Amino acid sequence: MTTAPERTADLYPTRGATEVATPRMDPVVWSEEGTPGPVEAAVLADYERDGFLVVDQLITPDEVDMYNRELNRLTTDPEVRADRRSIVEPKSEEIRTVFEVHKISEVFAALARDPRVVGRARQILGSDVYVHQSRINVKPGFGATGFYWHSDFETWHAEDGIPNMRTVSVSIALTKNYDTNGGLMIMPGSHKTFLGCSGETPKDNYKKSLQMQDAGTPSDESLTKFADAHGIKLFTGEPGSATWFDCNCLHGSGDNITPYPRSNVFIVFNSVENKAMEPFAAPVRRPEFIGARDFTPVR
Repeated sequence: MTTAPERTADLYPTRGATEVATPRMDPVVWSEEGTPGPVEAAVLADYERDGFLVVDQLITPDEVDMYNRELNRLTTDPEVRADRRSIVEPKSEEIRTVFEVHKISEVFAALARDPRVVGRARQILGSDVYVHQSRINVKPGFGATGFYWHSDFETWHAEDGIPNMRTVSVSIALTKNYDTNGGLMIMPGSHKTFLGCSGETPKDNYKKSLQMQDAGTPSDESLTKFADAHGIKLFTGEPGSATWFDCNCLHGSGDNITPYPRSNVFIVFNSVENKAMEPFAAPVRRPEFIGARDFTPVR
């Protein structure tokens, strides 16, 4: 375990009196051109432009079954449910999210170390990486709520103290993503502009935001401007497909009112050269199970 470095200059102001749009000051792809890795040069160029890349089948059907069994084991375990790392749906009181699964479960820990997963993160970020956050998300049918539009970096910068945009997330589908069951939506190219949101961060904001996002969400006017400029991409795909996306992409997902559940495993990799500091716009750090302070590189 290591302690967080002290706070440095704030390149991306947020949570002030008004919304502020700031041009991105960091690279999107941090590795040098021609650096070996699993992502082809043309795909990296698309990632730089759009902020995401998709692999249609990252893991095999047998692996999907294995991860689903582990997900079901965790979400039905009374001890896991009682753990503060588990977040329940406000209405149904079913488990919505379990955080820090790479520490709770060796099955998911092995996935975080898998070269197919971490190799792409290293190539994009141009360095060794550590897990800033991991979780399983469960969207059962018949009313599971979505996640409102936001930039992850806005939250991780404001509340966790990540200084620069050198962080990438991967979402691996464990169920089929239809165009109707609350799939991931991204505004392609939105990662090139940082939208600093208005309003102060309440103390212990994470307790509310994990169930319903409020602080750190853009205004309707800004979301309309970004959607008009960039459009909206909805991700569908078979179990085992995966999407890597930049930390500053504006993204969200709708409610799932279909009979078809949607589950995924979500891992956030941060560069070891971009360690979390003190929060830039929050009174206290979020808990370590949400924003890691262990910067040990993934091996």
